[in-house]
Amino acid sequence: MAAKKTIHEITMQLEAGNASMMDLGKMLGHTGTNLVGIKRAYDEATQGQRGETVPVVISILDDRSFQLRLKTPPTSALIKKAMNGQKKITQAQLKAIAERKLPDLNTTDVDAAMRVIAGTARSMGVTIGDA
Repeated sequence: MAAKKTIHEITMQLEAGNASMMDLGKMLGHTGTNLVGIKRAYDEATQGQRGETVPVVISILDDRSFQLRLKTPPTSALIKKAMNGQKKITQAQLKAIAERKLPDLNTTDVDAAMRVIAGTARSMGVTIGDA
């Protein structure tokens, strides 16, 4: 039995627990895969993260089946959520964001991840406090 081949792969940013059928249709309609199945699988997998944007890599295989690989929410969205109306975040919040983003970063070191997240925060005009 031959292994299934990926014939189409796309990364999308969808609302957790409530993927837009319109967005899925625009991006994947031409592949002939089961869009309702993709929506159900994504919504079920991201149910606990409602209110966040969760990127997903959707792989369409040669038999029209699919695979989903969830990623962590965008760094800027996590920073905005941590700010909570302020213009700064604490070191503890920075570390929490870095630990959450670690699977998607090209490092396994939390300190290096914190520096990456701090750079993103600075580019957004956010300051990082001590407390």
